[in-house]
Amino acid sequence: MNLKTFFGELLHKLKIVNIFKSLRARIFVLVFVTGLISCQVVHFAILETYEGRAVAVRTTEVQTQARILADHLITYGYLQDTSSEVVGAELDMLANLYDGRVMIIDDNLKIIKDTYGISEKKTIISEEVVKCLKQGDNGTTSVYDANNGYIEITTPITKSQIVEDENGKEKEIETVVGVILTSVSTDNISTTLDILNQNASSIELIIIIIIFMFSLFSANILLKPFDRITSAINDIKAGFTNEEISVPDYLETEHIVTAFNQLLSRMKTLDESRQEFVSNVSHELKTPITSMKVLADTLVAQPDAPIEMYQDFMQDISKEVDREATIIDDLLSLVKMDKTAAQLNISTVDVNEMTEIILKRLRPIARKNNIELTFDSRRPVTAEIDEVKLSLAIMNIVENAIKYNKESGWVKVILDADHQSFTITISDSGVGIPEDSTDLIFNRFYRVDKSRSREIGGTGLGLSITKSAILMHRGSIDVDSVLGEGTTFTVTIPLSYAK
Repeated sequence: MNLKTFFGELLHKLKIVNIFKSLRARIFVLVFVTGLISCQVVHFAILETYEGRAVAVRTTEVQTQARILADHLITYGYLQDTSSEVVGAELDMLANLYDGRVMIIDDNLKIIKDTYGISEKKTIISEEVVKCLKQGDNGTTSVYDANNGYIEITTPITKSQIVEDENGKEKEIETVVGVILTSVSTDNISTTLDILNQNASSIELIIIIIIFMFSLFSANILLKPFDRITSAINDIKAGFTNEEISVPDYLETEHIVTAFNQLLSRMKTLDESRQEFVSNVSHELKTPITSMKVLADTLVAQPDAPIEMYQDFMQDISKEVDREATIIDDLLSLVKMDKTAAQLNISTVDVNEMTEIILKRLRPIARKNNIELTFDSRRPVTAEIDEVKLSLAIMNIVENAIKYNKESGWVKVILDADHQSFTITISDSGVGIPEDSTDLIFNRFYRVDKSRSREIGGTGLGLSITKSAILMHRGSIDVDSVLGEGTTFTVTIPLSYAK
């Protein structure tokens, strides 16, 4: 086999595999095979039913004729004298009528009459004959041999006798004095079965063709909604449209379309968020540079400016440089948080001690702003966390609570835990957050009060960094705020980290 032939066969096999991976092909095969099996079952059921019914009718007819003949045998004393022409004629008629053979057997198992004339005077040893002699009507049997094409039937020959019982009363009893063994041909049944089989096969062929066409039609009709979904998705992918898909034909298509529309909506949101983020980054980075440019140009335009002006302007430039550096640092932190959680440095950490260290670092800021900062530890907590990232998240929340607070206000941090997770609650008496801004505070560069945020040096990235760190720990953060009264952040983190 050369390479061309080998690769040709391989490609052919791959095409066959791909065809059967198609849902359309599977539906076609399923419908077609189901119809084909149904046809075969009906075909054989009809033939089997007819055969069984025909054999039962033939057996009943022969048994009826044999019982009539048994009475005539007793009437004419045929078991003792086989010279009766009437009985002989009846035996020949029965044998000829059913294209079979009739044997008369006495109670000594001797064959006294055989319509074939080949077994007379011989002894027959047959289980069916012995059973019939012993049990009478209860021992009547019929055996159908489909392979050799005959039915063998035993019929008892009974004689009525009057006897006296123990009380001297006369009663009639039936005594089995012989057996009629009849073998009848089933050639006509077989012929009829062959005709039925041929007719059924012809009809079955027509039905199979109809089922084949119906299977193709069904597969195409059933999958049309999925084709419409594929076409709509391809249009969106090619950029021809950006509208949501609607294919309500089946529950399955509704589920698929709903999931895709949700994904499309999320991608739109992400795209808008990305564009907004780029715009915000450009603006935030450009603002300090613009300020420094204006200050520098002012100094350049005044070569004889006093030293005090130089010092004042350089201080402003230094502040703008620090502000630029802060924004860049926060952006770098945010980029790190956006990476996969596999980069978490998980270790077992004493959360009580970690929280104490965070608050110790922030107390100078709290004292500077005349804010009371307290810590309430309800129980010892040890958890599997990334101490650096989670510390940064908690620090951002507490620092915001201090900065956006009222004069002589308070900030309270509560640490609690149950058997699954620990909770850090940060409450303050600050300015609060408007209700329409609660869902937006975690967006990058979002500020509730832009003028005050810039005044105290906020970049608008702190809470976004915080939420990313918490989500990386498979945790959650909730906000409850009343404008003018204060805000409560509730952070819940699992005690055990699971990827």
